[in-house]
Amino acid sequence: MSATGGTKAIVAALLANVGIAVTKFIAFLLSGSSSMLAESVHSVADSGNQALLLLGGKRAKRAATPEHPFGYGRERYIYAFIVSIVLFSIGGLFALYEAYHKWSHEGGIESWHWLPVVVLVAAILMESFSFRTAIKESNLVRGKQSWVNFVRRAKAPELPVVLLEDLGALVGLVFALFGVSMTLITGNGRWDAAGTAMIGILLVVIAIVLAIETKSLLLGEGAEQQDLVAIERAITAGPEVERIIHMKTLYLGPEELMVAAKIGVPSWESAPELARGINAVEARIRVAVPIARVIYLEPDIYSVAAAEAGTGAAADTAVPQSQDASGEAAGRPGA
Repeated sequence: MSATGGTKAIVAALLANVGIAVTKFIAFLLSGSSSMLAESVHSVADSGNQALLLLGGKRAKRAATPEHPFGYGRERYIYAFIVSIVLFSIGGLFALYEAYHKWSHEGGIESWHWLPVVVLVAAILMESFSFRTAIKESNLVRGKQSWVNFVRRAKAPELPVVLLEDLGALVGLVFALFGVSMTLITGNGRWDAAGTAMIGILLVVIAIVLAIETKSLLLGEGAEQQDLVAIERAITAGPEVERIIHMKTLYLGPEELMVAAKIGVPSWESAPELARGINAVEARIRVAVPIARVIYLEPDIYSVAAAEAGTGAAADTAVPQSQDASGEAAGRPGA
């Protein structure tokens, strides 16, 4: 996923949320609606989250150092995880607390009665523009995946985070509009509190989903199945490799994949010929999967008998097991 699309969606969401937050706070101060206060805090949290995503994207571009030889690509995952924590604590828990407080101290909207309705309708329009931008940018990279699979399997966290935040914001605005409208109709402030509680529950659920998905990325995920197939085909496409003995992949960042493989090669007459063969395989991998930027290939001579015995890929190249003074293999009891 290109970082450009994610950045565009983040900036659109940030601009929308800053304007919405200011408008909501003014409406809360004039009307005293708890739903407006919860939505105000929600928009402030979302604005902070978008700033965190932009910061994470910038820091991830730093060059590799001896201390971090694979670079800082995963920093984008760290900031996305922080976003889920912020959304849970500042957005969701605050809304639930405000709902409890409002329910305990029942009271209707005190003044400027219809101002919250006007502000919420305007906020829905602005948030819809942000959501539309996120959908448009996501469709460029989503392919034929369902939206659920896209959120669960995307390796770049920015677009899924913005999508869920914008969706949560729109649904939250509908909840707030429901609570405020029912309070105005009935004069019972507990409707306002109910709308606030629904906003809180919604934000907590979204935060948990984000935390689960970004945690998986932080732990380290391998390549998608289609990329694995493409890499395997690239490795075995030429005469340099007879078979793949084993292979592992790992995302070092949203746009950088590491490939490590032990490969069975034919008997080469010289080391330069072997090196040229390995370089040709690496070139094919990079053409097949351009994000495979870090590639480690270990050549070996494959042996079926040794593989079945579990002593290595080849009996003549496997490292022999260490033996103790009695001649027994280390770690194995005597007969």
